[in-house]
Amino acid sequence: MTHEVEALQHTIKAFIRRGKKYYVAECLEIAVVTQGKTLDETVENLKEAVGLHLEGRTLRELGFAPNPTLIVTMEVEPMADVA
Repeated sequence: MTHEVEALQHTIKAFIRRGKKYYVAECLEIAVVTQGKTLDETVENLKEAVGLHLEGRTLRELGFAPNPTLIVTMEVEPMADVA
């Protein structure tokens, strides 16, 4: 009897960057992109968009464990030369 170990992801990763007028958030594993005028608005929009994307779908079929955590990374402007 062979048991396949299914590696389910416990996190959904997203990346936020500053655009010309808005912050833009994009998920890496699922097709979700959103934006906002502030970081707080962008994160709230991202949580809502991810929830809507996953609504009615089976997380296991998408490769996620129940109740995955959203991890957000943000791109910031480079620091000035320190010399």
